[in-house]
Amino acid sequence: MTYGALYLCATPIGNLQDITLRVLETLKTVDLIACEDTRKTLQLLNHFSISKPVTSYYEHNKMTKGDVILQQLKDGKNIALVSDAGMPGISDPGYDLIQQCLAEQIPFTVLPGAVAAITGLVLSGLPTNRFAFEGFVPRIKKERVQFFQNLLTEERTMIFYESPHRLKDTLETMQQVFPERTMAAARELTKKFEEIVRGTPAEVLQHFETEGIRGEFVLLLHGAEPIQPEERDLNWAVARTAQLEQDGISQKDAIKQAAKEAGLSKRDVYNFIVQNK
Repeated sequence: MTYGALYLCATPIGNLQDITLRVLETLKTVDLIACEDTRKTLQLLNHFSISKPVTSYYEHNKMTKGDVILQQLKDGKNIALVSDAGMPGISDPGYDLIQQCLAEQIPFTVLPGAVAAITGLVLSGLPTNRFAFEGFVPRIKKERVQFFQNLLTEERTMIFYESPHRLKDTLETMQQVFPERTMAAARELTKKFEEIVRGTPAEVLQHFETEGIRGEFVLLLHGAEPIQPEERDLNWAVARTAQLEQDGISQKDAIKQAAKEAGLSKRDVYNFIVQNK
């Protein structure tokens, strides 16, 4: 039996006119559309006069529903996967379905379109030649502080997603960790009230405390200035070790690499980490 295919379809992040002709054609021809919120997706489909069955697939049902969708693909059905806004698979459970398709050798393809992270990056005016998408910021303060501290030596422009309910806490933490760093906060991207605010974390926070916090946010942070080898001390090595560990490298190997980059001994770096825990 020939398997069906999974189509990962980017949807507008605000302005419905940003949908692509290819996505519209695919949504019209597939057998089923899997989506995060069926109500929101039905609004999109109704706007473009598309009538297709939809099924929910989101974070809290991805284990059971993923298996159902996988079986339907094996039965030869072609299925489109959409998120509420943007590209499925970016900070949403679409990634898990992709992994299931890979494991079962089920074909899938991506239909490109709007992505909030890239739209915000270009709009920010920050360097675009090298950047790192860091996803959603941790909710718990201790984890949030550690999360940002691990990025102190990151030289690429950093991109984060944040909700309006947690924006104030996140900006306060960024102010604590990156007090002099340039950043930008983009909200309501592609919509009527699109806004981009640039400045230090304190300046951005002051703006939204005065004007109010509404809409979903993309936060962008200027990368660290390159540190010359002769300026790399134990504090730099500790921050670099944490960054490497966050990238999935073991602590032992991270210390080894950080020590080498800083021109320090592994023992000195390790002892400094232990003493400052």
